[in-house]
Amino acid sequence: MMEMRCEVSTRGETRLRSRRPAAPCGMKRFCVLCCSVLAGFLSLTGCSEEKANQASTQGGGGGKEVLPRLVIAMDATYPPFEYTNETGEFAGVSVDLGNAIGEHLGRKVEFRNINFDGLIAALKSGSVDIIISSVTASDERRKSVDFSDPYVKTGLAMLLWKDSPVQKVEDLNDPARRVVVRLGTTGEQYVRQYLPKAQVIALDGDTACVMEVVKGGVDAWIYDQLSLMNYHDKQQQTTRVLLKPLREEVWAVALRQGDTDLKEKINECLAKLRKDGTFNKLAEKHLTKEKKMMEEQGIPFVFDL
Repeated sequence: MMEMRCEVSTRGETRLRSRRPAAPCGMKRFCVLCCSVLAGFLSLTGCSEEKANQASTQGGGGGKEVLPRLVIAMDATYPPFEYTNETGEFAGVSVDLGNAIGEHLGRKVEFRNINFDGLIAALKSGSVDIIISSVTASDERRKSVDFSDPYVKTGLAMLLWKDSPVQKVEDLNDPARRVVVRLGTTGEQYVRQYLPKAQVIALDGDTACVMEVVKGGVDAWIYDQLSLMNYHDKQQQTTRVLLKPLREEVWAVALRQGDTDLKEKINECLAKLRKDGTFNKLAEKHLTKEKKMMEEQGIPFVFDL
């Protein structure tokens, strides 16, 4: 029952005041026990959620770590090394090589199509992990990025308009001669360094460059052997090709400076692929025609390092 008490205040006012009876001691102990049990349950629940969150960042199989995707940049306009096929999928030597590297690293692969002169900027920004895009490992590029061991050896050559009087590269170093180059390539670097007197037309893309030669808008295009072999094969009526290397070059996987662990693993993979015959299989799959043409010209094949 509720007890009623009458109190007289100092002002002489009379007030009624109710007071609940005190809870028994057993009830107090019971409440304390319940609170303790509830606190312990919540603590265990929090620990379980934390462990679950940690496990969610790992794969199955006893807590095996799920590694991040390997993001590979390429300019997919350069068959048979990197291009998009009829269904819009990435294809070519570089794509197969990238997938093999991803498998060796235990990482899923994502390819990103980036214009050639933007590849190194994308790598340095951290938006991609590596570049596999027929990139020459030049001294100039080594100032800003690192490279794996080479996987291709090639060289700069010349595709000439059929009626051009040019017979050798030195003939191009003349104010009357016009040379087309693709922006951002070692061909452009070569022309600007060694042919300062020539008129240089820098264009963005292979198609634009080869069309300048085909229509006689320039005397020559300086680019890599493999590309020029293919373009001459398609345009034999309007072009001629000088395949003797103006300068030998190698292609390699580009990665950020300081990524030493990734570099070592990629080099391990390249050595393994060379040893187990994978590069020979890539040649059979993608480069049968090129290999035959190089053999006929007495030029070492690109995978013969």
